[in-house]
Amino acid sequence: MGTNGQQMRAAELASRVPDVVVITGMSGSGRTQALHCFEDMGYFCIDNLPPRLVPQLADLVGINSGVGRHLAVTCDLRSQGLFDELTDTVRQLGEHELSCKLLFLDASDEVLMRRYDENRRRHPIAVPGESVEHAIKRERGQLRDARAMADLVIDTSRMRTSALRGRLKAAFSELTEQQLLDVNVFSFGFKRGMPSEADLMIDVRFLPNPFYDPEMRRLTGNDERVARFVMGNKTTCEFMGAWLRLLDVAMPGYVAEGKARLSIAVGCTGGQHRSVAIANATAAHLKAQGYRVNLSHRDLSEAVAAAARDAAAGEG
Repeated sequence: MGTNGQQMRAAELASRVPDVVVITGMSGSGRTQALHCFEDMGYFCIDNLPPRLVPQLADLVGINSGVGRHLAVTCDLRSQGLFDELTDTVRQLGEHELSCKLLFLDASDEVLMRRYDENRRRHPIAVPGESVEHAIKRERGQLRDARAMADLVIDTSRMRTSALRGRLKAAFSELTEQQLLDVNVFSFGFKRGMPSEADLMIDVRFLPNPFYDPEMRRLTGNDERVARFVMGNKTTCEFMGAWLRLLDVAMPGYVAEGKARLSIAVGCTGGQHRSVAIANATAAHLKAQGYRVNLSHRDLSEAVAAAARDAAAGEG
């Protein structure tokens, strides 16, 4: 998809995403996992908030200030009083020109019983001596009106967490699929240790090293002269073609899997020349594909300082 197409898609998504999402549903149906997904989508999230406080919270965090932030809250709607609070809340939000959608998560009684059995947890509304099965049926009755009012009902009985995330992102995110994956591209130097946080790591120490040219030794991969030296080399051109093709195959797979964050590390000996230039080119390629990319250079400042010290020592 081209840049114009991505912008149109993003604008379309933004126009239909609500300002406030109220999450409720059966205990054990995945409300906590859903809230975590909304956090990854950039929502301001609060767990277990009384419905009457939602308008105040929306005002407090500036939902209606044009900052583009959305709010997601989980609410207990098991009593008629709390359900009435929600209907009043939706009305108040509408009076302030804020849109609100109710998300209801559900699962079959059999699945809910199995989940409580596997987790060895008591049902939150079970009274002493009451079976989990009876508590689930009682809760289902208490939530009947909330389920009927919901804008979206998701049955998680046969749904993996990754599938739930995908469903929520499709319904409630203003970002494109590529933008939902938070990509961190960074350079590093092997001499200063391998990064433990990397999901993908590429070693570019096989490329010609500008360090051995005295005129480029104190420069970095951010300098145009070094970048031309690294990127203009025949070996680099062949490598970049293969490397970017690999990313073009792998990245959509990470998106489809529902991965929220991906770290890509590019390493050379000192983290000053080759890895910096390749990391810059990698980040630029991914940004052009519509991914949300953070670019950093882990060891660059230390490498530059060391090069300056070596140069000073040589002059001395």
